[in-house]
Amino acid sequence: MINRRRFLAISAAALATPAAARSIHWQGYAMGAEVSLTLDATPEDAQIAISRVERLLKRCEEMFSLYDPNSVLSELNKTGLLRNPPREMLDLLRICGQAHRVTKGLFDPTVQPLWAALRQGGDVNDARSLIGWERVSITAERVRLDNGQALTLNGIAQGYATDLVAHALKQAGWSSVLVNIGEFYAGGRPWTMGIADPLHGLVETVALKNRAVATSSPGAMYLEGTQSHILNPDGQDPALWSTVSVTANTTTWADALSTAFCHANAAEISRTLTRSPDNPTAICVQADGTIQSIKT
Repeated sequence: MINRRRFLAISAAALATPAAARSIHWQGYAMGAEVSLTLDATPEDAQIAISRVERLLKRCEEMFSLYDPNSVLSELNKTGLLRNPPREMLDLLRICGQAHRVTKGLFDPTVQPLWAALRQGGDVNDARSLIGWERVSITAERVRLDNGQALTLNGIAQGYATDLVAHALKQAGWSSVLVNIGEFYAGGRPWTMGIADPLHGLVETVALKNRAVATSSPGAMYLEGTQSHILNPDGQDPALWSTVSVTANTTTWADALSTAFCHANAAEISRTLTRSPDNPTAICVQADGTIQSIKT
């Protein structure tokens, strides 16, 4: 997603002991962000893993990018209809539907026309009338949008790509990995993840093993005035938090929830966590830098 949706608010390092002597670190660019991979392997084996990751990320860009006019998502947004959707697209859209239900509508990919109107000076009221995930029809044979609708997957696709990469590496025998595709999955051994806020810098650290963390910072970019790039489908009120990080068993769910929770108060977040899969927890940073940790 070539224009960044969020501030890259996480740094990572091995917990307690230095990285293994054979740890290999690779950096690249995909999904609109700097990406990286750390794994314990020989240089020869690491190159095999890296090549596999690069192919997988190219596939994700071809499906989920808003800024590639030939992507599957761009085709859906242009025509309103996608026949025989690829397996990964269908899987991600179904998770979007689940996230929409779990968050009571705070996660809604149909905000894309509103994002475009705010960014380009279009008719905001007309764009807002197009929001509504319940108007999107999804079957194994086709995906259909209501007239005028368009989707953005920027609030979840990086997390989904992270999970695809982590799963592919694990299937190939590499389980001790730190995968960063804009969001992080820490596998195989403990890792320390540092959570940072655009205004307050490093504010917290969390230790993760076989878990993910995703971070959304509304103040990382503004579309106009005080309107954050992370939109509330129900209104244009300012985000309630400066930064929200969510840890979960999968990066997909951590990503979706961190997006939605920017516009949820602590009580709403707590209730949503109890309804959510993958055992999530939330770390929320207030405007003054105060941290509130919320668990089920």
